Order: sequence, then C-alpha cells, then structure tokens
Amino acid sequence: MSNAVMVDISGKAYSLREAEAEGFIRLRSDTVRLIREGKIEKGDVITVAKTAGILAAKRTPELLPLCHPIPLESVEVKIEVENEGVRVRTRIKAHYKTGVEMEALTATSVALLTVWDMVKKYEKDDKGQYPSTAIEGVRVVEKIKI
Repeated sequence: MSNAVMVDISGKAYSLREAEAEGFIRLRSDTVRLIREGKIEKGDVITVAKTAGILAAKRTPELLPLCHPIPLESVEVKIEVENEGVRVRTRIKAHYKTGVEMEALTATSVALLTVWDMVKKYEKDDKGQYPSTAIEGVRVVEKIKI
C-alpha cells in the first residue's frame, strides 16, 4: 500500500530560507559560438532561459505534487556560457516554514531544458539524434536557514 502526504509544517516557525542549485548543459562548440554571437534562430538564449527559470521556481508546487506553495521573495538565475556549454546557478530566498531547495532545483532544471530547446536544431547529428548534448550535475550547492 502506498501513501503520499504533504508534510505538516503548521508547527514550524518562519525563518529566512535560502537555497542555491546549479547544473550544466554540454553543447557542441559551434553551438556555444552561436549563443555567444547571438545567432540562435529562436532568440536570446540567456534571457529566455533566465525567464523560464524564474517562472519555474514560482510554479514548483504545480509540478511537484507534495511541495508547499512558498511565497518566494527572490529568484536569481545566473547563466554563464562556458567553452563546453552553459552553466546555470539559481538562488532562491523566502521567509517561510520550509526550505526552498526544490524551487532552486526546478528553476535550474527548467532553465537548462530551455537552453536545450532553443539550441536543439544545432545539436542534432545527421540522424536527428543528440550524441553529445547532455544535462549534467544538477544539484543543491547550498541550503541556508537563518
């Protein structure tokens, strides 16, 4: 028999919660060059991915059924184009009764998926496959409760 419940946090006190997550998408060097030059057909990869990450953080409880809806106070998505791909780091802040690491992970993951969606045309091989594209290392870097 399975059981799923949203954890009861009614007895917990409000405190400042922060979490930072990061992840990386490995891309072809030609794709990285096109991102840097602003020549991706779908538009500005960095701006769209940041916006997607912010939106995803705010919608985390709609995506993860047992997450509490948290009134987020700050969502910062940083995106760096590196030689082998794109790194996303997201920091979330809120005064609440439970942590914000799932929001940080969700924002980072959706930002990375957005990058993939925007550059997939350039990543496919002649068979329409993605032999070298990979999202890697999505993890919580830091979690703070003050």
